[in-house]
Amino acid sequence: MPHLDAAYNLARWLTRRDQDAEDVVQEAYLRAFQFFGSFRGGDGRTWLLSIVRNTCYTWLRKNRATEQSASFEEEKHSPASADSNPETILLRAEDAGMLRKTLGELPAEYREALVLRELEELSYKEIAQVTGMPIGTVMSRLARGRERLQQLLIERHERE
Repeated sequence: MPHLDAAYNLARWLTRRDQDAEDVVQEAYLRAFQFFGSFRGGDGRTWLLSIVRNTCYTWLRKNRATEQSASFEEEKHSPASADSNPETILLRAEDAGMLRKTLGELPAEYREALVLRELEELSYKEIAQVTGMPIGTVMSRLARGRERLQQLLIERHERE
């Protein structure tokens, strides 16, 4: 199935659970199949991710009405070395784990935008199409999400 990995990745980050993501992706593919006649060409990946996104939010409203949401007012670590010694590899794995965990703590709006941009490598225009938001809102959510992620990572690092 085309774009299954991207669909699952987005659903996994939005639902935060493997089983829930599988259910959502299955439902999204059923919806995509059902409404395939309304697809008017263009980027199939963007169209499918829009369906996955909408299915996720519908599922979350039904099953987890208390999902964390961000308010409008909101108050990187990447190793440069190409070393491949065991210590460096272990530190990179720990950093990636911390980043994944911290990304999962972000409000859904920011997590969604960051996953689509950084993990799925969609353009701002494609993210706007998937989410149905103006491109300015996409840019704003990415900036706020990155800032919030950085703050959370700094706080986590200071606690350890």
